[in-house]
Amino acid sequence: MNHSREIEVEGHIIDSGIMTRVFDRIMDMGGDFEIITFEVGKKKVDPSFARLRVFAETEEKLDLIMSELHRYGIRLIEADNVRLLPAEADRVVPTGFYSTTNHPTSIRYNDDWILVENIEMDCIIKVDPKNSRAFCIPLSKLRKGDYVVLGESGVRVIYPERPRETGMFEFMHGQVSSERPSETIVRKIAEELLKVKAKGQMVALVGGPAIVHTGAGDALATMIREGYIDILFSGNALATHDIESNLFGTSLGMNLKTGDLVTGGHKHHIIAISEVMRAGSISAAVESGVIKQGIMYECVKAGIPYLLAGSIRDDGPLPDVITDVVEAQDAIRSHLGDCGMVLMIGTLLHSVAVGNCLPSYVKTICVDINPASVTKLMDRGTSQAIGVVSDAGTFIPALLAALQHQKETSS
Repeated sequence: MNHSREIEVEGHIIDSGIMTRVFDRIMDMGGDFEIITFEVGKKKVDPSFARLRVFAETEEKLDLIMSELHRYGIRLIEADNVRLLPAEADRVVPTGFYSTTNHPTSIRYNDDWILVENIEMDCIIKVDPKNSRAFCIPLSKLRKGDYVVLGESGVRVIYPERPRETGMFEFMHGQVSSERPSETIVRKIAEELLKVKAKGQMVALVGGPAIVHTGAGDALATMIREGYIDILFSGNALATHDIESNLFGTSLGMNLKTGDLVTGGHKHHIIAISEVMRAGSISAAVESGVIKQGIMYECVKAGIPYLLAGSIRDDGPLPDVITDVVEAQDAIRSHLGDCGMVLMIGTLLHSVAVGNCLPSYVKTICVDINPASVTKLMDRGTSQAIGVVSDAGTFIPALLAALQHQKETSS
């Protein structure tokens, strides 16, 4: 193998498994490596450092290996400035553009390292030469003449390390299991949530209609009223069935207390949408007394934002639902800047949508009764997510109880 390059990687690279991933990827892609330096941290808080020479049969294969290793935070010994090329038209990327990860990223520009702002996965890095700033933007925001970063040269990624603090993310980092002790998991999630709130960061909840169907609507409404949730991301279904349940005591026509289907109940969700249409909006329906309680009621009363993104399956939809998908993406992004934790409960599609917009350092917990849904979120790129296999009707009331208990014991 005649072609080679030297790379470096630094941090908690052993207990985070980064070195194992680097070695495996090189060999899986038909390359080889030589360890030049390997300095292991002597204590838990000490970082480790490694310098490797990577070999490949051709320059093209070596480029491919470097591209893969780049996402684990490796860096070339001699870093060049990034290469830029202007976009030839709106939403048309230059050939060889750099596609972002959701990990913190910097670029070398004019011999200085500058942080890429608003990082998220599968986007583009746009550079503003006048102000020496770099921005992560989706394809929909690219405009003719914008300077776009090409390739991995001059780009540095900080791969997430195993958390050093004791807590939820140390307890079950990267795990999906239905066999872990549920009471312990819920208690640790409550602890993490309160830590996030104490730092002045926001907690977002991504919720699906299963929250209402399983009878957890009252518990979520209480969490909102007591200030544990700062933003609600959802769709037409959660809001519609929440309003239906508070107008008729049903969800999709089923009595939530008895589990029996109600005669004519199949029309209840349409009536609920129509009543909100008559009022003009969810907030207007609350203020006029049409909606007297529930999740959406508490959102309006608490003044917390709720973003309802529509889909092709929606009835109605409610007047508050954003039916333009690009507009919905922008609305989600505009509310994620101060989030320290996101709870995703009972909705795969909305969880993936929000997860795609999240930086990897935001603590993310996905709760679903179907283990495959939790795994799919992680496989889609939200690798920082912790999966909890549980029913929404069990999880949310248990989380509320744990939050209230910890608040009482600490006061």
